[in-house]
Amino acid sequence: MSLYYTYSDFLKNKYGAKTYKLTVNLPLTCPNRDGTLGTGGCSFCGEKASGFVTEDNTKTVYEQLTDIKDFIASRYGAKKFIAYFQSFSNTYLPLDKLIAYINEVHRVKDIVEIALATRPDCINKKYIEGILATVKEKKLTLEMGLQTVNYRTLTKINRGHTLAEFIDAVLLAKKYNVEISTHLILNLPGDNMNDVIENAKVLSALNIDTVKLHALYIRENSKFGEKYSKGELNIISLSEYVDRVIKFIEYLDPDIAIQRLLGKAPDEKSLFVNWNKDYRKINQQIKNEMNNRKTHQGKKFNYLYGKALKKFE
Repeated sequence: MSLYYTYSDFLKNKYGAKTYKLTVNLPLTCPNRDGTLGTGGCSFCGEKASGFVTEDNTKTVYEQLTDIKDFIASRYGAKKFIAYFQSFSNTYLPLDKLIAYINEVHRVKDIVEIALATRPDCINKKYIEGILATVKEKKLTLEMGLQTVNYRTLTKINRGHTLAEFIDAVLLAKKYNVEISTHLILNLPGDNMNDVIENAKVLSALNIDTVKLHALYIRENSKFGEKYSKGELNIISLSEYVDRVIKFIEYLDPDIAIQRLLGKAPDEKSLFVNWNKDYRKINQQIKNEMNNRKTHQGKKFNYLYGKALKKFE
């Protein structure tokens, strides 16, 4: 039995070939920055958003995709590709402008899916229908930032929405058979192991398609950066992060693919990144510990579908 359902296996099962993401960076902002919902952004978010992107957003979508497609194909043997609109909230702009960006994707061969990173409060029926009409035969995935199901923590980190908005956006998207990927930070200040377990339970109950885990990293010129510099921000140990990831995986529906266990982040303008260790070593540490504990994804997935009634079966 495998330790967990990997994203690479998920894509291979879906498309029958090795499939890779090609990132796109648009010149955008966020409703939690420009005053629509708030200012300053989330507490963890730096000047260039929380994503780690290197693509030049002065280039067209077509140019960005073609600049890296051949390299990814030759290096990783990829046959099919996903156009991943990554940084900021990619549905937070006029619908006609978003459609124009998406239409550029159709000029690039072998792209089978369009993934849009966004927020729960930047999704509605009009936009989903408009986007679906534009992506045509391609698959559509919304990569939706949640970060935690703890609504108190969401308020403390100035997220600009709570759990309700996330649930509403997921249920709407599912009505249109749009796939959902959810981003979580498992070590936000204020969250504990109970929150980690509840993260897994809520995502499982909502039938999320994939999940992407992040370890909190601290950027300069962010609210967390200010607190960290003053010694006012507590970050859990690496060993506790490993425990949290494993616990999350144990409670997660085994049909939900895991895109990653933690991410890499830029050292430049960062005050804290992955406990000063290579993310690949931490990734392997998590897997090694899962093997040591003889555990796997879904081992504790026994809480849905009328748990109390199972005694009568």
